[in-house]
Amino acid sequence: MPVLESLQPQEVLRFFEILSDIPRGSENEKQAADWVVNFARERGLEAFQDEKHCVVVRKPGQGGLENAPTLILHGHLDMVCAKKEGVEIDFLTEPITLVVDGDFIRADGTSLGADNGIGCSYILALLDSTDLPHPPLEAVMTAMEEKGKVGAGQFDTSVLTGTRMIDFNWITDHEILAGCSGDVTFLVDVPGEFEAVPSELSATRSLQVRGLLGGHCEFDIHLERANAILVLARVLNTVLARYDFRVSGLTGGTQNSAIPADAEAVLSLRPDDVPAVTKLIAELADTLHAEYERAGDDIRLELEETAAPERAFSAEATARFARLTALIPNGVLSWSLLTPGVVETSNNVGTLRPIDGGVRLASTITAQVTSRKDEIFDRVRVLAALAGGGVSVEQFGLDAPEFPYQENSILLKTAAEAYRDVIGAEPDIHVSQCSLELGMFSRKIPGLEIISIGTELHALHSPLESVNHTSVAKVWPLVREVVSRLS
Repeated sequence: MPVLESLQPQEVLRFFEILSDIPRGSENEKQAADWVVNFARERGLEAFQDEKHCVVVRKPGQGGLENAPTLILHGHLDMVCAKKEGVEIDFLTEPITLVVDGDFIRADGTSLGADNGIGCSYILALLDSTDLPHPPLEAVMTAMEEKGKVGAGQFDTSVLTGTRMIDFNWITDHEILAGCSGDVTFLVDVPGEFEAVPSELSATRSLQVRGLLGGHCEFDIHLERANAILVLARVLNTVLARYDFRVSGLTGGTQNSAIPADAEAVLSLRPDDVPAVTKLIAELADTLHAEYERAGDDIRLELEETAAPERAFSAEATARFARLTALIPNGVLSWSLLTPGVVETSNNVGTLRPIDGGVRLASTITAQVTSRKDEIFDRVRVLAALAGGGVSVEQFGLDAPEFPYQENSILLKTAAEAYRDVIGAEPDIHVSQCSLELGMFSRKIPGLEIISIGTELHALHSPLESVNHTSVAKVWPLVREVVSRLS
């Protein structure tokens, strides 16, 4: 039995429930893309997908707007897959379990995928409508947005004819988004110089960083939440200052676009040092708890006995990883001098993964000013050069440009007027510190007008993610009104 069938508007929410049943984490979008293409073709619409599983659907205009200029609709199919501690789920094969909690829809122990499942659901509802007046539509649903905007970066915009775009990848119904930052993701590879663990380091302990909230690398970065990978590096450096050990089993985070809520490592120690190291880590845990309590993090550092690894980082590589990671710029790096209270530049060290020969850190810089973004990237390159030992830095995905505010946009004016008439209030015309795919489209399509219409979402990229279904009921009439006015 559908979970959302009693909620309105069903035109939108039934598609959200369908998408929630389809595994669609970043790089696993094919099944969702196939479903959208089949959905469109069943309705006699032209549809296709590219090799990255970005989907395009074309629908003729209707209701007297058949000859109006074409309107592009945009969202992204993929979601960030995060889960609560102890929750068992295979995001590659299993669906999201939806729960209705008053005005909110959330998932049972995992991230929800409302980012950007709700946005894609508005698009599907427009494509499905038979009585709503609208211009010819070109619906674009991109893939791997949450992993370096790879889908949009390689997307062939020459297949599009529209010069107006409504994006649905926004997080509040109080605003019309009219500008956003750009971003770039980079990878730092740290060689492990693997070797057998010295016989004197025979005590093996698993170090786990737990209890962090995590969150979105842009919307939540100003909340000063702890980053589990940076916490792990801090612990390793604290222990390194007094005791000899080797590290292995390094891992952390879920995706580069999410603030990591967990991280872990395996320490090979001298048996005689274990009591002192245990006490030192417990003291640091108390310090960290006090530092981040107001941010909502309940940091736990857990040290447990575990099986000995076959090999570990060398002494030099252990120290190099800990010191390098601790020094990578992270969090809010500058505030806007034009818009007080808005982040201008930030970086999120998002994931830590084993690779052949060592480990890889993935990190995303977001900035309203391209030169600021470039400067942070250059600092990381310099840091890697100073670290030595074969540490390398390279860009991942595309360098997404910012989308500048278009003061004279007719699309923006039309949407603002519709907002006043439908919602009965003045919309906040917002330019955000977040990075969306909008700048990538505006650079490729000269003269493209873009706005983003959003829905009330919370705690994106985390197991606490939720969407207010009363906000969906508020926004759907607005969406209908905007498209019907685009003659």
